[in-house]
Amino acid sequence: MFPSFGFFSKFFLFLLRIAMGWMFFYAGVTKVLNPQWTAEGFLKGAKTFTAFYDFLLQPEILPIVNFTNKWGLTLLGVSLILGIFVRLSSILGALLMILYYLPILQFPYPNPNSYIVDQHVIYALVLLFFAAVRAGRIGGLEGISSRLPVISRFPRLRNWLG
Repeated sequence: MFPSFGFFSKFFLFLLRIAMGWMFFYAGVTKVLNPQWTAEGFLKGAKTFTAFYDFLLQPEILPIVNFTNKWGLTLLGVSLILGIFVRLSSILGALLMILYYLPILQFPYPNPNSYIVDQHVIYALVLLFFAAVRAGRIGGLEGISSRLPVISRFPRLRNWLG
């Protein structure tokens, strides 16, 4: 963590983590609660890496993609809100955002109102920032959990906690 983070920097980092957490949680839980939701339409519309996204559309793969998408977003949100396993979830979340970005990209336009960079790139960068600064230790459960006895027995776990 950057030692120069003052009170206001920590406070706004905390607010940003909570806001991003809520956004991901809501995006995920609405998919979880909707039994009709599927990633099929999004994947069918892929403009780049079509072979990869077509592979994900296979009947035996699509249910895994749907499950991973729904619960990945939901658990990413929970992780950010609670401030636990933020480093791991942020890295995986950034990967998910890149997987969302690539199929919509018609280089250099990800959408009609963007040039190269769209919200998925911003989300990925914010998530990587959270991982880099160990954002879960600021007003999150990582500060508490990093002091648990189990962490001293498994020091590598501390790296993924945040």
